[in-house]
Amino acid sequence: MNAPAQAGLPALPLKDPKLFRTQCYLDGGWIGSDQTISVRNPATGSVLGTVPKLGAEETRRAIEAAERAWPAWRAKTAKERAAILRKWFDLMMANQEDLAQILTAEQGKPLAESRGEIAYGASFIEWFAEEGKRAYGDTIPSPWADKRVLVLKQPIGVCALITPWNFPNAMITRKAGPALAAGCTVVIKPAGQTPYSALAMAELGERAGIPKGVLNVLTGDSKAIGAELCSSPKVRKLSFTGSTETGRILMKQCADTIKKLSLELGGNAPFIVFDDADLDAAVEGALASKYRNAGQTCVCANRLYVQDGVYDAFAAKLTEKVKGFKVGPGTEPGVVIGPLIDENGVKKVEAHVADALSKGAKTVLGGKRHALGGLFFQPTVLTGVTPDMLVSHEETFGPVAPLIRFKTEEDAIRLANDTEFGLSGYFYSRDIGRIWRVAEQMETGIVGANVGIISTEIAPFGGVKQSGLGREGSRYGLEEYMEMKYILIGGIDK
Repeated sequence: MNAPAQAGLPALPLKDPKLFRTQCYLDGGWIGSDQTISVRNPATGSVLGTVPKLGAEETRRAIEAAERAWPAWRAKTAKERAAILRKWFDLMMANQEDLAQILTAEQGKPLAESRGEIAYGASFIEWFAEEGKRAYGDTIPSPWADKRVLVLKQPIGVCALITPWNFPNAMITRKAGPALAAGCTVVIKPAGQTPYSALAMAELGERAGIPKGVLNVLTGDSKAIGAELCSSPKVRKLSFTGSTETGRILMKQCADTIKKLSLELGGNAPFIVFDDADLDAAVEGALASKYRNAGQTCVCANRLYVQDGVYDAFAAKLTEKVKGFKVGPGTEPGVVIGPLIDENGVKKVEAHVADALSKGAKTVLGGKRHALGGLFFQPTVLTGVTPDMLVSHEETFGPVAPLIRFKTEEDAIRLANDTEFGLSGYFYSRDIGRIWRVAEQMETGIVGANVGIISTEIAPFGGVKQSGLGREGSRYGLEEYMEMKYILIGGIDK
């Protein structure tokens, strides 16, 4: 069967067309609007459908619904909440193919990557369904014979979750999973380019038995919705994944109501290859880290530092592998690189390449828009890149691997840390002493030593410096949605 049903719109090969929702989910019901936003397939430019263009008024209604639903949701036992979340997880996995089709249609990544994202996203729901049962408190040895000291952890309240377009499923589950498991209620604002993954998740959440008002999904005017979420005193927590620039704005807007913040912001990940590295493993790690999602990930290798002794060999091996990448729509078999998300994304990649070439870098492979046209860009390898080029300082967010030569371990560490960002970093070495030294000195929240893919639901994900605040995933991710309460009980000896 196909979706959507609207006349004149392209159909998606969905087993369950009801997963393609074109209305927003508010207080347990589906609502539309006279004003709409068109959503396009980045691979074809065709319109997939529309979603409501909601604003401040609807956002207030969603916040109020979440506030009304909170007492009953937090009163449920952790086990009761876990049972509902487990059903949500099961439904995600049962509908993995349909969710992947929707994701690829609106975001562009290859279907194989979309299937992987659905499984990865679902893993957070499964993890936090169980972890919510382990929100342990403490008893602290009392300094008084007649008093006892207790520490409880309790849900913080209504949470605003603002998510990006590059991982439209997993960035929701990584936030909603711990929030709901902790006993919080949520208002979700997905990216305007990729709303259908969020709305499909709301449909499955309703089927799983998430009570009305506990989970709400709004599309529309980002500034109006964001301003209302930030200014409302009823919203106790805001979690945002996106650019550092937008993160700064949201942080300022939340200041008046002193919200608890989780900010997963920009990255500029270094990827270091030392001369004692397993070069074949380093190449595979670089391919996985750099070119996944066409380079549109916040943890992708943005700056590739390669030591003198292996620079030429690494460049040759990497280039040979990248030459074999198939570029095209994500639904075509064998495609490795899909389209970029929009024209601005393509222009940024073009500007970074042009800047590097103007300052002496050389194009070994690619460097231009793809012959397919539209939003497709050639997988690119640049050599002779230097620290003064834009690709060394800004997130490229495209399939461009800039290779920078370095001489010593000290040089590599200095160059890697020479950025305002500190989300993730990678390096390859077979020297156990160097592995410890570099991992400890790298100024990032996440380090991949001899690995190119670091994301997992069981480990804390987040950055330092201007890459943000807080952690997602792992047992630490649950803490982000809870408050600590100290209780002193007296009169014990009477």
